[in-house]
Amino acid sequence: MYLGFFLIIISSLFLIFKKLKVFPKTKNAIIGGALSGLSAGLLGTGGAIRGITLTTFKIDKNKFVATSAIIDLGVDFTRTIVYYFNGYMHKHNFYLIPILIVVSIVGTWIGKKILDKVSQEQFRNFVLLLILIIGIISVASTI
Repeated sequence: MYLGFFLIIISSLFLIFKKLKVFPKTKNAIIGGALSGLSAGLLGTGGAIRGITLTTFKIDKNKFVATSAIIDLGVDFTRTIVYYFNGYMHKHNFYLIPILIVVSIVGTWIGKKILDKVSQEQFRNFVLLLILIIGIISVASTI
């Protein structure tokens, strides 16, 4: 619930105050990464915090997507190893891996085509709006 309130407040601030920016310094990146990692460890997802961090740095939309994707790749790779060795993954499902790889490549290609048609400001507002919605749903689900 507290994470939901945090997401609502932060995303609202950056949606209302368009010129507000957090400088992408090492200290700010470490704080954002630590909060994202903590959220991922406790709640199973750190994407919203990572999205807030990358959005507040006002980085280019292509760099945003690439940075988020490479972080997800690292997190999901390590998570896959943990799941496998704890018995949550079974060999009879491994045939899905090539299918998922193809789907992810096609999805990436489609996403890139859409991203090329969206302005930087539209992208930023869209990300902040999604994070606001995530915060609202998070708070509402605990009531």
